[in-house]
Order: sequence, then C-alpha cells, then structure tokens
Amino acid sequence: MRRLLVAILISVATLARAGDSHTDCTANWICISAVPADGDIELHARNLSDVPLTFTLKVRTRYLKSSGPHNITESLSALESRRVMVMSQVDGNKKGKYRFDYEWTIGNKDAVHDDDQVYRLPYATGKVYRVLQGFGSRFSHTGIEQYAVDFKMTEGTAVHAARAGLVARTEERHSVGCWDGGCGSYANYIIILHDDDTTGEYYHLQQDGVLVAVGERVEAGQKIGLSGNTGNSALPHLHFGVYRAIERGREQSIPFRFLSADGIVARPRRGGLYQATPVIGKNRRAAVDSANRSTFAN
Repeated sequence: MRRLLVAILISVATLARAGDSHTDCTANWICISAVPADGDIELHARNLSDVPLTFTLKVRTRYLKSSGPHNITESLSALESRRVMVMSQVDGNKKGKYRFDYEWTIGNKDAVHDDDQVYRLPYATGKVYRVLQGFGSRFSHTGIEQYAVDFKMTEGTAVHAARAGLVARTEERHSVGCWDGGCGSYANYIIILHDDDTTGEYYHLQQDGVLVAVGERVEAGQKIGLSGNTGNSALPHLHFGVYRAIERGREQSIPFRFLSADGIVARPRRGGLYQATPVIGKNRRAAVDSANRSTFAN
C-alpha cells in the first residue's frame, strides 16, 4: 500500500469576521488568502511551487453568501495566483463570519494521460522482480490505488525512473515501516511530474534512499532511489503507480503499460516476473513496435 494521507496537506483557518484579512499557507506550496474588497471578501489561491497543484477549498459562512458553491476543487499552474470565490454580506445589521479549510496535492485534475506512453519497469535493465500486488489486487490495490503495482525488493535495491519528468517532491527522513493507523506518515518517496501533468510515484524507499533533488529533470531509466520498507508497509517492497490529482487532496491511480523483455505488460499480475528492458530516446518506438509483435505478458 502506498500511504495514508502522506501527500495530502490540510490547513484549517480560524473563524474570521468579514472585513478582516487572513492568509493561511502550507510551507512553500500553497496559500489561501481572504482579502476585503469594496465590502466583499475575496478568496485568492496562490501556488508557491514550480509544479501544478490541485486543491479543494471548503468554506463555511454566517451572514455571508458566496459567488458560487462553498466547496470547490480547482488546479493552479506553477506559481499561478487566482481569485476563486467572492463572499458578500447578506444582513447589514449582522457582521458576517466565515471559516475555510483546504486540502491539496501535486498535479492537475484535468491532466490527460498520454496512453501511447510505454513505461520502463522501475528497476535496472536485465533485473527481474516478483509482483506482490498488481492492478486490482484485493489486499490494498482498490479504489484510488486500483492501478498500482508492488514489486518485492530487498532493502537497498536500486529504483529507476519508469518515465522521464521533473522531480516534484521527495521524502527520505524516515526509518519506520508498520501497518497500524498513521503508519503512512513514515513513508519515504519520490514523486515525479510527467509532461502530461500526471505523476509517477515511488513509495516505501529506505531512509536516505532518495538519489535525486526536487527540481531535477530525470530521464527514463535513470537511477533515482533505493527501495525500502517505510510507511504503510508489511514487508520490503517498491510501490509504483501513475496518478491524476482529484478532489480533497487525493490522487486517482490510472492504467499504464510497462515494457518487459517479453513484450508489453498491459495488466501486471500478482506473482508475475518481468524483466526490465530500456525504452529510451529515438529507439523507443522501435522497441515498442517490437514488443507489440512479441508474446504479451498479462
């Protein structure tokens, strides 16, 4: 399993009165600001990061009406700032009050995955690792995690990028792996933003097992980390999935295809053994065409 609310950041603003300015920020990621404007209150969202973010904003009001729904989910481009809601006084004799909270995650909710993309297996060329959980495995790959894959790896196994992209976020401080509530907060991981605004996510890395830096561009096949047993993890393994941002700071896994030495793997299966082979540069199309002509591994 990948994690429980590791990539979700939640911020809650205290109750405020109409006419008061208020800003709530989450580190260097996102700010929500309430700004008085001609008797109204404008809510502005500002992305502080160099990657797209998707947030859900929930507003509760008293003696105020909003310009639209009180709950909204929107995406912001890198460094974008935008007005997202206006609240107006409904009773001149009673001072309006409001409060808001928000949740966010990396990525764009309107991202369209490049379904022609074929992914490398996330380990070194020539290596073979057993699949512990494939698409739809009932243990934990259901719902938002339906299209994710767990590979059985000993701690310290080299992890390689399955697709090129920008390193958006990493964590490598933790040393704990467990299966109790809250264990997800101990996961080490690498999140890579793809060119189509989906993310490739590599979870349960070992402590100090991140070998790339935020903001770095990585290529498919590049060594990026070391596998481990941190976070929501019952045994050493690597969790990999491709995700699109959705509401409430969550992400939905989406289907993707691997290229193995035996051909295209359209649905990684539990117990499957797949040998990694490169799909890079100008040779990518030839490799994919060759794989499509070979025996498919399902």
